[in-house]
Amino acid sequence: MSRDKLVIFDTTLRDGEQTPGVNLRPSEKIELAIQLERLRVDVIEVGFAAASRGDFEAIAAVSGAVRESGVASLTRALKRDVELSAQALKSAARPRIHVFIATSPLHMRYKLRMTPDEVYERAVESVAYARSMCGDVEFSFEDGSRTELDFLYRLCEGVINAGARTVNFPDTVGYSAVEEYAKLIADVLGNVINIDKAIVSAHCHNDLGLGVANTLAAIRAGARQAELTINGLGERAGNAALEEVVMGLSTRAEYYRVAHSIDTRQLYRTSRLTESLTGVPLPANKAVLGRNAFVHESGIHQHGVLVNRETYEIMKPETLGVPQRGLSLGKLSGRHAFEERLRQLGYALGEADVSEAFRKFKELADRKKQVTDRDLEALASHGLREIPQIYRLDSYQLFAGNKLTATATLTLSREDAAHTEAAVGDGPVDACFNAVNRVAGFAPELESYGIEAVTEGTDALGEVTVRLSHEGNNYLGKGVSTDVVEASILAYIEAINRIISEI
Repeated sequence: MSRDKLVIFDTTLRDGEQTPGVNLRPSEKIELAIQLERLRVDVIEVGFAAASRGDFEAIAAVSGAVRESGVASLTRALKRDVELSAQALKSAARPRIHVFIATSPLHMRYKLRMTPDEVYERAVESVAYARSMCGDVEFSFEDGSRTELDFLYRLCEGVINAGARTVNFPDTVGYSAVEEYAKLIADVLGNVINIDKAIVSAHCHNDLGLGVANTLAAIRAGARQAELTINGLGERAGNAALEEVVMGLSTRAEYYRVAHSIDTRQLYRTSRLTESLTGVPLPANKAVLGRNAFVHESGIHQHGVLVNRETYEIMKPETLGVPQRGLSLGKLSGRHAFEERLRQLGYALGEADVSEAFRKFKELADRKKQVTDRDLEALASHGLREIPQIYRLDSYQLFAGNKLTATATLTLSREDAAHTEAAVGDGPVDACFNAVNRVAGFAPELESYGIEAVTEGTDALGEVTVRLSHEGNNYLGKGVSTDVVEASILAYIEAINRIISEI
């Protein structure tokens, strides 16, 4: 197999956003898209222009913000959908319209209620219409891995003749075994007569834990585009993880023999940003970028690594951008050292943002003897995002105990006016949330609450994530503090502010 270029198609902002509870604002999609471009992703799929006004606006905004990476909009095989995608992509330097329709017998019969001939006609017409508006058109066979081969070959030839330059064969429900999916790709390459005019793409879901394995097998079989998400985000069990596929290709370059454009030193920063924006935490044992990925507990492993890292480490953390021990920062550290460490961690902040981050750093340094890189990441991630600052926490007081009814008194400010309310609850955090609700004047449902210590020690920075539900929509809030109750209040207020800003 020759050493070819693999197109990395990132769908974190579209398929990844279908993760239950994840709802990214347009400004957050822009922030992540800029980081994906810094990662040197070839194509960024931003959303589904016809799905909502928010998706349309996000695609348009990212199209104006991204110059090097391609920008894609997903569209059903419908004329109006194609038109909306073309409009949303108007300012993109490298636009792509991504047309799809279901092609398996199961989907055609029960979901579409269309015959194969009707699906064929709709798909070919839609691709031709998209091509009349955009030079780069991709076509996806939804549930492609369960599509009958004769129909798949016929439709593939038809959409390529109509102008598709990428043909994608999703394992939509993660059903395929590894050998089956590789054979599907090989069969397409061997039986579609005009396949040399298009790039063959793999899009694998992880329902049986085979998303990455199937993607790598497809690449070995000749696929030259891989559709992936950061941290493996996606509907149900998620999609093939970009960082795992890329590092598989890089670590075993002699085996896969394909080149990619990804700057692997940006993987850690991209993963952490995705984690922060979506509120979906990375498992400690997650491959490649989990916090235990380079931790060695066994004495035998520790001895081997001390003698030669390659005994138990097949990747170097620095090639992933994982921060190594650097400057030791504390309350006596100056702004120059602080800025330098942020730059080393991959944060490119403006003057105002640096000033705000430095102020928060000084506050934290008064509480902690030493501020770690993870502390700095938490400060930079949670304190500098474009989140509406409607209510701010001024102060809180608690009266609680194991045999007492928890009571919280909170003072929040809004437009320089102070609002104080007291409430009881089932524990101090619940009481605080109830007090915030009384100030805000409504009580959303708490869908989830999570807390994680950013570092070790009793003075660790606590990172709290809450997800609220209000009128059918989900809203994420995050807060950090060495005081877990304060972090909880800050996270809850952030989510409340998001709700108010959209009412």
